[in-house]
Amino acid sequence: MTRPLTPAEATPGTALQEDLWKPVLLRALAALGFGAVTIFWATPSVEVMAWAGGTYLLATGALVLWGTPKAGFTRDSTPGKLLSAAGLILAGSGAALLLFHGDVPFGVMAALGLGLAGAIELVCGLRHRGGHVLARDWIASGVIGLGTAAALPFFISLGAHALLGVAGGGAILAGVLWVLSALTLRHDARGAAAKP
Repeated sequence: MTRPLTPAEATPGTALQEDLWKPVLLRALAALGFGAVTIFWATPSVEVMAWAGGTYLLATGALVLWGTPKAGFTRDSTPGKLLSAAGLILAGSGAALLLFHGDVPFGVMAALGLGLAGAIELVCGLRHRGGHVLARDWIASGVIGLGTAAALPFFISLGAHALLGVAGGGAILAGVLWVLSALTLRHDARGAAAKP
């Protein structure tokens, strides 16, 4: 997904950053870990759903916040503020899920968190398309988040297993996307370090 940029194409501070791949990879691992829980837990209870989903959203929000400065944005810049808001929304919805257990709270809060954060990532990706190394990934991740958020309310009546299946499916798609992005970023950083 991530296309290597030459220094002339990239937003200042984002080309060839050696440590940008780390928060991207950790975000991917959080998503894939949550996705694995949703696949292998055959009969999850409401508590398992709340704890797994809440932990996933809280961790993802924290990793988005940690990765924002590494993406070359200050917290005072417009993209930095947007990405920080996305991280706070995800972390807030995750914290709410840890406190409020139930099918309706999960369906509503997870949908709101994923939908709002997805919309923000989509906007950031569209605004920085062709100018930032993560722009295409933000677009794809935003679409996945919006799609997952749109689907969740329709599965509330089916219970924890269905809700976790929908949320986990979106997490697996996003996780695979972010793994590919992290590996590309790591490869590009190593190649840039090897050049004189």
